[in-house]
Amino acid sequence: MVRLVLVLGDQLTDSLSALQQADKHTDVVVMAEVAAEAEYVPHHPKKIAFLFAAMRKFAVHLRAEGWQVAYTKLDDPENAGSIPAELLRRAQDCGAQTVLATEPGEWRLIHALQDVPLTMTLLPDDRFLATHKEFEDWAEGRKALRMEYFYRDMRRKTGLLMDGDKPAGGKWNFDHDNRKPAKPDMFRAGPPKIEVDPILTEVLELVAARFPDNFGTLHPFQFQTDRAGALHALEHFVTQSLPDFGTYQDAMVEGDPYLYHAVIGLYLNAGLLTPLEVCKRVEQAYLDGLAPLNSVEGFIRQIIGWREFVRGVYFLEGPDYPRRNALNHQRKLPAFYWGAETRMNCISQAVGQTRDLAYAHHIQRLMVTGNFALLAGVNPAQVHEWYLAVYADAYEWVEA
Repeated sequence: MVRLVLVLGDQLTDSLSALQQADKHTDVVVMAEVAAEAEYVPHHPKKIAFLFAAMRKFAVHLRAEGWQVAYTKLDDPENAGSIPAELLRRAQDCGAQTVLATEPGEWRLIHALQDVPLTMTLLPDDRFLATHKEFEDWAEGRKALRMEYFYRDMRRKTGLLMDGDKPAGGKWNFDHDNRKPAKPDMFRAGPPKIEVDPILTEVLELVAARFPDNFGTLHPFQFQTDRAGALHALEHFVTQSLPDFGTYQDAMVEGDPYLYHAVIGLYLNAGLLTPLEVCKRVEQAYLDGLAPLNSVEGFIRQIIGWREFVRGVYFLEGPDYPRRNALNHQRKLPAFYWGAETRMNCISQAVGQTRDLAYAHHIQRLMVTGNFALLAGVNPAQVHEWYLAVYADAYEWVEA
């Protein structure tokens, strides 16, 4: 009996649970570029191009591995427009009644799949280190959810930067060492260059034609779009920027969008890299004496601490979490978030960089655009939707 195996645009991982439980000899992988996902917020053109190109290349990879892949491009005349509709169309084509899928990362898509009139099996997304049950058990009975304590449990679970049952270097957190201002004359490599190939060229042409009015600059395009490129970006960061990442991770320099940041969040969130492989590679640099502990610990904390924590909170709190407004802030998002002029240089720089790159590092997001929105009393739903739209690494569980 033929089953459909759904692979979403943020599930581009060979070890995906749905692929691990599928049979490449009988099952059909379904992948689709659909308007419902590309248009539910006005995504940055670079974000759309990154995901479509990465999806197409992953489909090529799966076919080379022996999988049968039913892939729908955005401009396919038969494109049904949404993931559920594409599943129904492919089910009719293949005579399938069953869908095997890894749980989506957003409540919106989970509910959409549950409404599909096919037999749907949703498997846990084991690319994350903490299961929903583990996070629920950790959170139960606590007066407040503190990332730091969760992070320590993740260190113990993974064994990362551990000396027996103690943290390497005698401390769990070296953030106190990571607050120096960057010096303008310091060398900063930035992310590696990319090679534009026929798949990416075709996608860029499609996005330019289909989304000409979306906020954001499409060219020049600077993201890697397959696993090999993502691994190259990781290695480039480890060898070129990691040694100074920790010390200067909270710095901002006008005109320098990257400093010593890795710029691999979009590859992690799309599945081209996995969190444990990234953390182990970074840890190895410390073990080899090539990067200091404050840099390595600070980086690993972002992934097994903050990244896992915000996902845990998102699923713990439930589908209404992104729409909550505890402070009852009601102001509209100012027009300068979408590129209108402002005399506030920090906002102008952060938004201009976001427009050009679909990227800003965490200090720009937290302490500039995020902090202003909080102090100004902007409705958090509008702030959330802005972040979701403009950054290439943004998903609802990340931004909620």
